[in-house]
Amino acid sequence: MASAPRYVSNPQLPIVKPNYPGNKMIGRQYCNGEELYEPSFGTVLKWQLSENPQKKEKKADLWTPDVVDCTEFLRGQDDGLVWLGHATFLLRIEATTLLFDPLLFSSLGLRRRHALPCRIEDLTDIDFLLLSHGHRDHLDEQSVKVLARQNRTMQVLTSLGMTPLLRGMAPGISVQEAGWWQQFVIDWEAMGLEDPQQPPFELFFLPASHWHRRGLADLNQVLWGSFLLRLPNGRTIYFAGDTSIAGHFEDIEKQFGPLDIVLMPIGAYKPAYMMQMSHVNPHEAAKAANLLRAGHVVPMHYGTFDLSDEPASEPLRELQQVAQGGMLRGELHVPAVGEVLRWQDWE
Repeated sequence: MASAPRYVSNPQLPIVKPNYPGNKMIGRQYCNGEELYEPSFGTVLKWQLSENPQKKEKKADLWTPDVVDCTEFLRGQDDGLVWLGHATFLLRIEATTLLFDPLLFSSLGLRRRHALPCRIEDLTDIDFLLLSHGHRDHLDEQSVKVLARQNRTMQVLTSLGMTPLLRGMAPGISVQEAGWWQQFVIDWEAMGLEDPQQPPFELFFLPASHWHRRGLADLNQVLWGSFLLRLPNGRTIYFAGDTSIAGHFEDIEKQFGPLDIVLMPIGAYKPAYMMQMSHVNPHEAAKAANLLRAGHVVPMHYGTFDLSDEPASEPLRELQQVAQGGMLRGELHVPAVGEVLRWQDWE
């Protein structure tokens, strides 16, 4: 007999969307919205046994993002946003430092195609580690261990079901889990903020259209999602995580209004029969940013690792063509890896 569905959230955190019942679960699996999504090993086998029609083009495409050193920024206190490659961003807001989905090393099946823009030893004074989901190209065990060792007071803000996985990597690490449409509760006074009644931002965990698996027996047992920061002046910064195109973008815009800055994935989308339920392609990324009514768009999830069939330079090239054709509502920013984006100066 099939398990009856139930709806879960973190009872210690507020739900910000009216009448939202929580994340739907069937048995031990989180649903992708209302439906279970269970990727098939048969699809992966089909991919492995099929020839990529862009094989020659991909082999000849040696493009990698430019890399510039960001050590000086890391050692300072200025506000800024730095792309470290793939989906890893470092964001500083009023001397508070957040690190998103860090993958700092190469590993089996995940070989970096370009260098980091800093020494790993310089990733210190990190206040919050934000983890959108459990896939290995977003949650890397070696990176978590090193960051926990170098940042003893760092707090992890992440999704439901993640704590056992993280505590297996770094015992004692501080973890706060949230479901979709929940606001994280941060003890700003304990962090030494002069006026804890006026924190530098509010932080929300929001939907994404994706799934979870790290092993053979943990399918969808950890939730996935996206993050939104809202500053006291009303400005918003949104990190989309890993996602396919779905109705959550319209829901987020409806809840929070037009977004100011959107960090949007654009790569790992071919072949479509395997990737279309996991990732957006560049045209879908532009559509998602337009649905969010984004003022500024920063692409991610391309160029660093070889995860799919499209040539390395294709995702960015196609997104730039969309923008040049006037089909992207917001301003497109394409930083080098390590380049400091002064997001606070963007209008």
